[in-house]
Amino acid sequence: MTSYYMGIDVSKGYADFAILDSTKCPVEESFQLDDTFEGHSFLYQYLCRFGENHPEALIHAAVESTGGYENNWLNTLIKFQSSLNLKAARLNPFGVNANSRADLKRITTDEISARSIAEYLIAHPEKVSYAQPDNLVSLRRHWKYIKLLTKQHSQFLNHLQSQLYSANPEILTYCKHHVRKWTLEVLKRYPTANHLSRARVSTLTRIPYVNEAKARELVNTAKHSVASATDDITGEMIISMVKQIQHLRQLIDSESTRLAREFPCPEVELLKTFIGINDYSAIGLMLEIGAIERFPRAKNLTAYFGLHPVYRASGDGIMGMHMSKKGRREPRRILFMVALAATRDNPLIREIYLKHVERGMEKMAAIGLCMHKILRIIYGMLKHNRAFDPEIDRRNQSRVLNNRPGRPDKSRRFQTFDSKAPISSRQSKKRKERNESQSGHLPHKNGIIVTVPPINLPQHTKSVQEVS
Repeated sequence: MTSYYMGIDVSKGYADFAILDSTKCPVEESFQLDDTFEGHSFLYQYLCRFGENHPEALIHAAVESTGGYENNWLNTLIKFQSSLNLKAARLNPFGVNANSRADLKRITTDEISARSIAEYLIAHPEKVSYAQPDNLVSLRRHWKYIKLLTKQHSQFLNHLQSQLYSANPEILTYCKHHVRKWTLEVLKRYPTANHLSRARVSTLTRIPYVNEAKARELVNTAKHSVASATDDITGEMIISMVKQIQHLRQLIDSESTRLAREFPCPEVELLKTFIGINDYSAIGLMLEIGAIERFPRAKNLTAYFGLHPVYRASGDGIMGMHMSKKGRREPRRILFMVALAATRDNPLIREIYLKHVERGMEKMAAIGLCMHKILRIIYGMLKHNRAFDPEIDRRNQSRVLNNRPGRPDKSRRFQTFDSKAPISSRQSKKRKERNESQSGHLPHKNGIIVTVPPINLPQHTKSVQEVS
């Protein structure tokens, strides 16, 4: 079987194609097709003719992830797999771009980009995961629709609060953490401080969760309000925004319930045993993870979510340990909300969070550490098909601490530090501190103490002074 590689650079409405052999040489002239039924039909006929001319050919085709424009072409290629000797994949454009820059390409066109995709398939076959028919396509679209509604809800809330600052600022004291339903009902009837100051206490108490004391407080503060916007246009705009927010909340709740009903997945019920994960976040995590068998180890899953720590030290420059944040942001966003809930309600995660904060770690860094911990727990739950049990994690931690071997000597120095070496002042200071600490004059300071292994020279080897 002879492998050929087809790179497809997708643009809005059309795509460029390039086919290379295993030596990165073009097999056919590159061509361009429109994203229409006729264009897809021509691609099928072209691949059929290519298969007739190359009977032993196996075509590896790939598109870059371009925000949705590639979906039609990828879906068509997956359909072609049933009748053609073809494998299709979706690639991360970050990897393709890095491979292209490594080849020192300075000119970028659609034709060159298509060829770069094919070259990436040849150079990094271990990085490519070829697509299979996805049975969760409709659920993913439903998930994106709920995300869109949630984003619109947040936008309306932010705009409402900015308008209330001028029209009814005193009521913002009740909206510090969340805009509740009773607050929206009050604003729908009395949008500005001028309207609220003329309200009757008996009328306000008809609104759920508004008692007589709260009603009197609302009216009294509105009478002494410093609001600057009291016109009817502002009031009508606030009423319109409140109605939109209420409608979006109802729509989000109904669509989330519908999504949970359409996603009969036992893994979702398993994840919900973890305190801090609800229906919405469990479904989102499973849509992102897919099959847990895709990840051989927990560190592979954390790297997929972009939660793995990265560290860089080169020469005198040192970049501290931090979260990589590689890959898509959506999985990390879901896990961040799970971590916030878990640090409040989950005793195990809260214990870890408080322990590191008390040691001096920044709060956001501690939340990132909790995200990493939660994801490793999720991996264990899905891999072993076991509900959340905090005692399992505590036993694993104690076993690791008791069986942790001593740190081996990883020194890469095969000579003592030479003070006459042309090094920078920063490196000279580090070496001086290291030598003083090894001689016992200075305790641990700034860096890791590294012992210098002795150099065993042969007996017949003479020193430089003896030779001179």
